[in-house]
Amino acid sequence: MILDADIKAQLNEYLQLMEGDVLFKVSVGSDKVSQDMLALVEELSSMSSKIKIEETTLARTPSFSVNRVGEDTGVTFAGIPLGHEFTSLVLALLQVSGRAPKVEDNIIDQIKNIQGEYHFETYISLSCHNCPDVVQALNLMSILNPGITHSMIDGGTFKDEVEDKDILAVPAVYLNGEFFASGRMSLGEILKKIGSSMDSSDLSNKDPYDVLIIGGGPAGASAAIYAARKGIRTVIVADRFGGQVMDTLSIENFISVKHTEGPKLVASLEEHVRDYDIDVMKSQRAKSLQKNEFIEVELENGAVLKGKTAIISTGARWRKLGIPGEDKFKNKGVAYCPHCDGPMFQGKDVAVIGGGNSGVEAAIDLAGIVKHVTILEFMPELKADEVLQQRLDSLDNVTVLKNVESKEITGTDKVDGITYIDRETEEAHHLELEGVFVQIGLIPNTDWLGESVELNSFGEIVVDRYGATSLDGVFAAGDCTHSPYKQIIVSMGAGATAALGAFDYLIRNE
Repeated sequence: MILDADIKAQLNEYLQLMEGDVLFKVSVGSDKVSQDMLALVEELSSMSSKIKIEETTLARTPSFSVNRVGEDTGVTFAGIPLGHEFTSLVLALLQVSGRAPKVEDNIIDQIKNIQGEYHFETYISLSCHNCPDVVQALNLMSILNPGITHSMIDGGTFKDEVEDKDILAVPAVYLNGEFFASGRMSLGEILKKIGSSMDSSDLSNKDPYDVLIIGGGPAGASAAIYAARKGIRTVIVADRFGGQVMDTLSIENFISVKHTEGPKLVASLEEHVRDYDIDVMKSQRAKSLQKNEFIEVELENGAVLKGKTAIISTGARWRKLGIPGEDKFKNKGVAYCPHCDGPMFQGKDVAVIGGGNSGVEAAIDLAGIVKHVTILEFMPELKADEVLQQRLDSLDNVTVLKNVESKEITGTDKVDGITYIDRETEEAHHLELEGVFVQIGLIPNTDWLGESVELNSFGEIVVDRYGATSLDGVFAAGDCTHSPYKQIIVSMGAGATAALGAFDYLIRNE
């Protein structure tokens, strides 16, 4: 038995939602992964009379495709889609059976109108919490458009392919045999990358909103819900819904919830937002903001949205080292997500740059996968919580270098080491390794604002106790502001404050 009782109980509820018959075409050998994969599909088939199995030969063994009877959908799982990818399998089952996806109609039309042949392959690790977004998006595209196919490939099962392609970061997507992209991508971002996007005129023709929210993280979601509950016309414009939280694996300080994962929390946030009459525009990036008769936000696709008020909640992104080799070797040994890319460095020597909570947590996680971890910390002492440092001290394959400055990441085609300076002796040293994980904090996503609102020396938006910025009618909340504490629950509170501030502004100015 592959699935435990709890998972089967939950799965049984989802299988009741299947609308038509589904055929698994299974390609197996005599190896253990093949037998376990066959056991999984047989277990699923035993749970629903709508699931049939047919053994065949596919491009990879072990693998199986998910099809309508008499019609290949192009959705294939090479390896066993458990872990974070189990949801991808369940969604594929439902959507292939005819269950409508929870995607806007205009996005579905975009996918169906794509012309040409697109054969996608995505290399993943089952511990990667970024990978399912890409897998699910490409699966959906395959189900909706007969010219598109997609194969999820577990890097742990097909190690030779990963080695041959020098894949050091997941998800790694290939299109028609050529490298396409790496890292988390939303459905909208993939569509944009292949040249399919919404007509900007469709967005520019929208009537002015009462509250125009830029950014869909915890602050933006909270602001939208509070605004909508006041009965005013609200929109969220987001590059990706969830923002930085989507890259957070474990959350243990969200009050009343003992433990959750970032993608799970984001899914709940979006579900809550969609319970209200809120326009949600995803995969849209803001380019500039100015105030004329209304507050106008120009998007990168050329569209201009207008609002009587605006709330900026664009969050923050990983801070980069800014040293030679960092950009050159991104996804070729330089990584920012230890949970996603750690499995690609199994048995190898790696470094973690940064001795705060993020850096030490990354080192602890990596120590269970890689051969050896070296932490490089700029300050004389680590900044991480004491409990994390105690855990770190218990590991025998971790070295901590303090009071050192990283100078250059070296390599030819991929990372082969890092050069650093001992800040006390000023001596240069070179450390041979195959991976560098950068964990040195965040930088606010405020570059696009120019001088439209007041920023402090760190690029953070200055707000008052109502969330108001220096520009009349414009508010801000979350990690893009000068709030001293970058926490999910703090951002949610700030989002609520900004929405109430915007509502009060509307009352007093209309």
